[in-house]
Amino acid sequence: MVSLALVGEGVLDQWVATSLCLTTEASAVLLCWAAASEVGFRRLEVTLAASAVTLYATGDVLYSYLSNGEPALAIASVADAGYLLFSVLVIGALGVVIHRQLRGRLWPVLLDSLVGTLAAASVISMVVAPTLNAVSLGSVTRESTIAIAYPVLDIVTIALIAGILASQGLDLGPRWPILLIGLGLFAAFDVGYALDPESYSAGSLYDAGWTAGVVAVAVWVDGIARPLSDRRRGNAGIPALAAPIISTVAALGVLVLASQKPVPVLAVVLSGLTLAAAAIPLSFRHRLQRTLARTDDLTGLTNRRALYADVPDRLQPGQHSALLLLDLDRFKDVNDGLGHDVGDGLLQRVGERLTEQVRSSDLISRIGGDEFAIFLADVSEEAAVETAARISRALEEPFTIGGVIVQTSASVGVALYPEHGPELGSLLRSADVAMYRAKADHSGHHLYQLDYNDHREIRFRTVQELRTAIAERQFVMHYQPKICPGGPEIADVESLVRWNHPTRGLLYPGSFLQLAEEAGLMPQLTDVIMDQVLDQAVRWRSEGLELAIAVNVSASCLRQDMPHRITRLLSARNLPPSVIVLEITEEILLQEGPQTAGILREIRARGIEISIDDFGTGYSSLAYLRDLPVDELKLDRSFIAPMNQDPRATNLVASIIDLAHSLGLRIVAEGVEDEEAYTALAGLNCDLIQGYYLSKPIPAGELSAWMARRRVAAGLV
Repeated sequence: MVSLALVGEGVLDQWVATSLCLTTEASAVLLCWAAASEVGFRRLEVTLAASAVTLYATGDVLYSYLSNGEPALAIASVADAGYLLFSVLVIGALGVVIHRQLRGRLWPVLLDSLVGTLAAASVISMVVAPTLNAVSLGSVTRESTIAIAYPVLDIVTIALIAGILASQGLDLGPRWPILLIGLGLFAAFDVGYALDPESYSAGSLYDAGWTAGVVAVAVWVDGIARPLSDRRRGNAGIPALAAPIISTVAALGVLVLASQKPVPVLAVVLSGLTLAAAAIPLSFRHRLQRTLARTDDLTGLTNRRALYADVPDRLQPGQHSALLLLDLDRFKDVNDGLGHDVGDGLLQRVGERLTEQVRSSDLISRIGGDEFAIFLADVSEEAAVETAARISRALEEPFTIGGVIVQTSASVGVALYPEHGPELGSLLRSADVAMYRAKADHSGHHLYQLDYNDHREIRFRTVQELRTAIAERQFVMHYQPKICPGGPEIADVESLVRWNHPTRGLLYPGSFLQLAEEAGLMPQLTDVIMDQVLDQAVRWRSEGLELAIAVNVSASCLRQDMPHRITRLLSARNLPPSVIVLEITEEILLQEGPQTAGILREIRARGIEISIDDFGTGYSSLAYLRDLPVDELKLDRSFIAPMNQDPRATNLVASIIDLAHSLGLRIVAEGVEDEEAYTALAGLNCDLIQGYYLSKPIPAGELSAWMARRRVAAGLV
């Protein structure tokens, strides 16, 4: 670019300028097609943008050949087709980005882009007024028409980018500023060329500006083809109303100027249309916000909420449909071996590849973890099974994420409507059964059969797997720190169990605890948990770390001679009773009554503290705070979340903290997600705080490193 600028100043000759220009554009072409190859030519936006850069470079080659050493061509040529198609294909690439990420949310973006286009056109129409006047007087030529077409296409391109950036939840890639700056330069030189086509000559600053725009597109293409592992979907911080506000101000400026001096009529008309169009997107803002609540933040697909809201309306009597449930195989290995950032990148790419394999009318949802649901409306059994097979094959192809090649596969279960279920819940259960059949058979996809006896097969199999897991101790413990406000040190931790399932990966408590309770396995599982927790306490104490560990206990465990069992486990390890805090829920107190009260008194008499989990959600009498040996109250997250918006919620939390302190109890706030809630709770003298703002539950081996980072951040090291 610097060399081309020197050419424009007469420092270098025309031949050198042309060579530099063509060499730079050739490099841009190679970069684009390398990016397209990296994604296996499966990303249409990458292919379109690469084709755009190629056509522009081809146009420059043709222009250089046709000019035959002359400073400029006097007439339009075939090279102009390449230049014009460059802008058209870039617009097409941006359109693919919008359609892929938004699907049913296109109108707000298109309206913002329309407003930006009209506003920019009104401003530029004043700048190119002499050319427009010449056209209106009948002196229009093919050359003048093409000269005006360039900035018009540039306006549409930049306005489309503005619409994307103003749309919450859209991702234009990590290098969108380069794209915007480059195309801005491109548009500026196109406007200059439209004003005076004869001012152009080979080797002038025009070539530098246009080549900069082409290179910017190539750099952007390379960025979107190589997703960064720490990248998140978003709008790069551009406020949602920025585009319409800037456009409205520009249109008003044109109208104010028109009241003071002569302005082309076209500019006034375009300004009026801008103001009219700017009012339309405002009516869509509330709809867009509702849409975002239905969108998965990581993949941009719809989420579980949208699935449950939309599918029932699509189940039409007399029409055959299908629900596909998809789970990635060995996804835990990706997270553990390559890190959660690569795992997140894989989920993003899986979402993109799924979108490529289904119709635009089909509904794709990420419903949790590495699980996706796909609803196919108006489809036959054969077509549904073929779609599942196509998806399975597509996901077997390797992914390249942040320079790492990731090989994965998926198990897809297929359930048909109405044969396998009359509503969404039963379809999900049937698809879930079929998916686990596919996983067990390593077949990639499986169609549900009516003789599978519905969900009982999965329940029976999972119970058997739980028995094996307890015998083989397939469980691991994670620990979530509790912090005293204002200090970096951990006061104690809460233990949380995870099932390291041999085929399904790391399962969270919601996947198996209720089933263990119903199958009568909770006492045995609690013994395994207690063993692991107390063994960890011994290791920590040998390292000089004396932490109390909270353990959740169910009603069935309390009835299984809990006081003697805990005492025996502590004595076997020579641990004091203070190392354990038993957490029980208000619901247990409400349901179990006097029997539970007697057990808790015996436990407390042995020196083991009692904590009431989910305090405030059980609708029980507060008399138990007076009558039972309770040491700690854990304030449920449902009280914490509204504090930032609702003063009454803050007052309620303050009252509960005062009540606990007046009774001599500790108060723990759980589920603290942000700094505002943390600061507010600290100001209310909350004793202990835990939540994702401080730390998610982590393996024991990571706790020391976490504590060290806290001390460094607090300036204690």
